[in-house]
Amino acid sequence: MDLRDSDEDRAFREEVRTFLEESLGGDFQVVRGRGGPGDEHVLFDERLAWERHLGRHGWTCVAWPKEHGGRGLSLRQQVVYFEEYARAGGPGRIGIVGEGLIGPTLIAFGSPEQQRRFLPGIVAGEELWCQGYSEPDAGSDLANIQTRAVRDGDDWAITGQKVWTSLAHWADWCFVLARTSPVEAGGRKHHGISYLLVPMRQDGIEIRPIVQLTGDSEFNEVFFDGARAAATDVVGAEGDGWRVAMGTLAFERGASTLGQQLNFRFELDAIVSLARRDDPVVRQRLAQAHVDLEIMRLNALRSTPRTDAINKLYWATVHRSLGELAVDVLGAAATVDPDERLQRLFLFSRADTIYGGSNQIQRNIIGERVLGLPKEPR
Repeated sequence: MDLRDSDEDRAFREEVRTFLEESLGGDFQVVRGRGGPGDEHVLFDERLAWERHLGRHGWTCVAWPKEHGGRGLSLRQQVVYFEEYARAGGPGRIGIVGEGLIGPTLIAFGSPEQQRRFLPGIVAGEELWCQGYSEPDAGSDLANIQTRAVRDGDDWAITGQKVWTSLAHWADWCFVLARTSPVEAGGRKHHGISYLLVPMRQDGIEIRPIVQLTGDSEFNEVFFDGARAAATDVVGAEGDGWRVAMGTLAFERGASTLGQQLNFRFELDAIVSLARRDDPVVRQRLAQAHVDLEIMRLNALRSTPRTDAINKLYWATVHRSLGELAVDVLGAAATVDPDERLQRLFLFSRADTIYGGSNQIQRNIIGERVLGLPKEPR
């Protein structure tokens, strides 16, 4: 694999770099480097304005086909874009769930009417989304969902609870997995689930923030008590939600991992700047962190859908270790918050090996789907 930029790549990189440097000056200087993991609560209005600025200039949804409002970038160009975004200190994206999850899902599974209705708002940064999957008894065993939707005229009436719903307190819409028909005796739990598009700003929805170790509340509990979704807002066929939901998860990771790796690199640089140079153990751990991040970068460049679970397992473990390295370098001073970013890195990265599929689940996926090992006994 030739990892060097072509002439075309270099020209595109310069275009992206120029746009970001010019845009992140002036009014948007305040959001530079903000809104990343554990910092999602800050500067919402300013970052929403940034989202819409990107949309106006054609820099959202860069991987989407042009006919759906995207740029249709090649994989290599996507890598360049996400690298430059991270290098410029682009803020955490408020529209990431819409751009990275529901948008590609609607392109793949949605009706033409749904695509016309929802995709432009995501591209423009005008409509924000959240994901209604996990429940108190349906996390790793997602098919065990208990949220129910019953047909009521031209609507679905939804009752149930979702948990760990990122950005629900800001979202305009939620894509919700709900059971629309019961599991028959001896049947599979995956059957009878539908994938619904639910407006969040309505009676019948209560959002309760969950306070995290960082003291912030990116995650939320969401309670549905007769909340409504239009009958036409089922993605795919009624009862076929499991297939659509698995499609959504397949879109969760991609070229943006390269930007993520670069952000991890900046965190390592901050740790190195604080480290004692005469401690051989610390030097060895810093060197290992450097090697780990380089492996992450190279694996992301050559990744395929079959390696998504491997990549998630790897980066989550590496980032959690990076957080531990940060507080070990800071020592007792870490308890009095000398560097908020590094303390936040340690606290938030404890969740990396849980959300988006825990390490244990990723190992099962690798064993069963990649290595072909026997499935776990049920």
